[in-house]
Amino acid sequence: MLRRLIEEFGLFLIPFVLFMVYLVLAGRNPLRRVHWDPHIVRLVLAGLAVVIGTLIYEGLFSERRAGGYVPTHMENGRLVPGEFK
Repeated sequence: MLRRLIEEFGLFLIPFVLFMVYLVLAGRNPLRRVHWDPHIVRLVLAGLAVVIGTLIYEGLFSERRAGGYVPTHMENGRLVPGEFK
């Protein structure tokens, strides 16, 4: 679960990183707040759009499993690991 949150947070940060790269290439200091203030709302909306778009894409095109999960159980005295069937 934590891995999933970190991945989504990383996706959210993509527009901010791209804007920072733009500022560096344009010869501006990316650490000055004056460059970020007019664009922060658009960057947040772009980050949310990337995250929501990724969630929709994964929901539509991710691998589907026809069966259910069979939990770990004992068969003939042996422990059988859980699996999807």
